[in-house]
Amino acid sequence: MLMNYVALIPGVPTRMHFTDDYYVDREIPDRESGKAKRVKSLVFWVDELNGEPAARTFSVLSQKLSETLEPFRKDKRYTRYDIIITQMGDGFLKDWNVQAILRPELEKTA
Repeated sequence: MLMNYVALIPGVPTRMHFTDDYYVDREIPDRESGKAKRVKSLVFWVDELNGEPAARTFSVLSQKLSETLEPFRKDKRYTRYDIIITQMGDGFLKDWNVQAILRPELEKTA
């Protein structure tokens, strides 16, 4: 099945390179009421996935994960890094381990 988005698998590190970002409004079910609510989702364009060329998006609904990635958005700093995200757990209790690895071509100039 062909996917145009990156789906994290709990416990499996996913290495991505981002080239751009934007926000989009989404409707998701509210946890308590089950009714739809509007949220802003941070979306990144992914041109490399686990070291292979890609043309996908990575959408972030979690406020915690969004806050972790926010410092990289300034001046699109994320373009200088490979971002490795490991989802730990599932459902409402999930958390993320995020690592930023300076890209090899930039290590020589750093």
